[in-house]
Formats: sequence, C-alpha cells, structure tokens
Amino acid sequence: MTSQDVGDAGEFGAGGHGGASRGDTVADAVRALETAYPPELALSWDRVGLVCGDPVEQLRRVLVCVDPVESTVDEAIELGAQLLVAHHPLLLRGVHGVPANTPKGRIVHRLVRAGVALYCAHTNADSANPGVSDALAEALGLTVRGPLSPHETSQDPAVGIGRICELPTPEPFSAFLGRVATALPATEPGVRGAGDPNRLLRTVAVSGGAGDSLLGAAVESGVDAFVTADLRHHPAIEHLELATVGSATVPALVDVAHWASEWPWCAQAAGVLRTALRGTVDVLVSTRRTDPWTVQAAGARTGRLSG
Repeated sequence: MTSQDVGDAGEFGAGGHGGASRGDTVADAVRALETAYPPELALSWDRVGLVCGDPVEQLRRVLVCVDPVESTVDEAIELGAQLLVAHHPLLLRGVHGVPANTPKGRIVHRLVRAGVALYCAHTNADSANPGVSDALAEALGLTVRGPLSPHETSQDPAVGIGRICELPTPEPFSAFLGRVATALPATEPGVRGAGDPNRLLRTVAVSGGAGDSLLGAAVESGVDAFVTADLRHHPAIEHLELATVGSATVPALVDVAHWASEWPWCAQAAGVLRTALRGTVDVLVSTRRTDPWTVQAAGARTGRLSG
C-alpha cells in the first residue's frame, strides 16, 4: 500500500515523553489500553487484542497508528519501537496460517523478527468513553453531548458508537465543511458535503470510520449534520430523499477519508499510554498517511455533465 507522510510530528500532535524504560512491559501497555478501551465493548465479529509479541518484553518506545500496514511497520522498526498499537485489526477474518509470502503473513513475520509487538483496539475503541468519535469531535472543536448509537449491553449511558455534539456557535454548512477540512489531515479524496451550503448548523453527529449504517440514527437524533466516512452512493441518496417526504428534515452529510476520520484517535490512545506508563516510555503517533487513495485526476470536478 502506498503511504505518505502526513507532515512534521509536532504539527499533528505526535511525540512523547523521553526516558529509558524502567520496567514497563508490553503487558503494562495492554493493561492500560484495555482499561481505556475494554475488549468487551468490541462487536461480536471484531478481533481485538494482542496479535503478536511477548507480554513480558520491556518497552522503551511505542508507536500508535490507524492501520497495521507495511508503511507503519517500517515506521515502527525505524523508530526502534517495541510495540505498535493500531486501530484496525490485522487479522479480522479467520486464517489458518501466516506464511511470509502473503501480505498479512509478511507483516507478522517482520514484526516478530524485529521484536515489535502488535496490539489492535477497534470497535471497543469506537464505543469507549472517550473513544474514536470523541477524538474526532475534539479535533473539530465540538462539544460532545452523548452517543449516537448507545452500546447494547453496557450500563454506561455514555458508551456507544458515534457522538452527538454541539458547535460553539451556529455556522453555515459551507463554513463547517471548511472547519472539517482544516481540522483533519489532508487526503486526496478531501472533504465532501451534501446539503444546502447556507443551512445554519447548531448540532452535529460524528462517527469515525464507515458510518452509513448510522444514517438512520443521525436522522432520529435530529442533528443538523453528520460527519463520517465511506458514505456510499445509494444510502446517501436515499437519506437525502427523505427530505422530499412531507416536512421531514435530514442532516446534511459530510464525507471524509476513513483514515483521516480515525487519525485523531491516535493522539488519544498515546495519551492513555503516556499517563499509564508514567513517562518512562516514549509514545509516538504515526505520521504516515495510510489512506489508500493517493492520486486525483486533474480537473476531477469537471466533466461532460453538470448540475
């Protein structure tokens, strides 16, 4: 997968507290992560936890990323990390082997040979309070009021997928799109909006990662806009068409790159580790852009038809 650097680490909030390891281990980091992002919050189909690595290995450096891919493995090895923490699972679907001549097998072999453990926190980090969508809301300057889709089994009413938020002051949809584009790291797909550019927004729902399954929840919440990723053609059109039925109003839509919507979580997870490990381990945020889309055609907004 082609990757790019998202810029200077300081610009995007990476960095950590220096200092040699004084006994903190992979197991200590896992304990901290599972306290912040309880595995029981993960959806039934998900695969979270320690993928490879020795729990008793001492830590000097940790790298946090969205995707466990060749680029971030390169980065972890180059930085001398003993642990790579990723949001997305490496082995989501069942496997019976990890031969080194397959993409995922190669990653496992490279990590093991380099002495780098891999830990993944996925839908448990999505649902946790605070979690992925809280980090997205914070990046956008929004105040969180509650979950968009409360967790089915948790007794904590603040736990669930997505967040319902408020803007500090009302602003037009067009200005809000600019706010999103400025707050998130740049990608080739950029930030797309669907709705009246002059519509005044007060409340916004956000959900890091693919969110068109939450369109119904966004409508029910009564928010003015919904920020998420991977919105597909038909669900988006069907959502917008609801506004043509009676007096129904629906949230305007903001579609961003999947990776960009979840990247703010990396700083949150890094903060969890810095606090738990008491500054004895250097905790860094990946600066590799792992969004798969790397090229946009010149004049992409032009074509044979318009309007």
